[in-house]
Amino acid sequence: MTRLEIVGLCSGSLKIVGAFEMKKDYKEIYKKYHASPDAIKKRSMRNKARRLMNLKVGDEREVDHKNPLSKGGTNNKRNLRVVTRATNRKKGAK
Repeated sequence: MTRLEIVGLCSGSLKIVGAFEMKKDYKEIYKKYHASPDAIKKRSMRNKARRLMNLKVGDEREVDHKNPLSKGGTNNKRNLRVVTRATNRKKGAK
């Protein structure tokens, strides 16, 4: 049985090896999302908000933006509040 290797199907992040094996190309996923300038900027803003609200690494609570960053909100302390993960996920970007 020969091994067939195809890279770049659909989203470009899946690699098909053999007849039924599917493996993710994690390096490609990282390059496309995590290392993009937009993703770096968003991650920086989230980390800045956590530092502003004095949340430490491992703290299960999250910083919620009352007016979401995606809708023009800022990291001003008046726009931030500390909530549980469940509360923040339930709210989404409303």
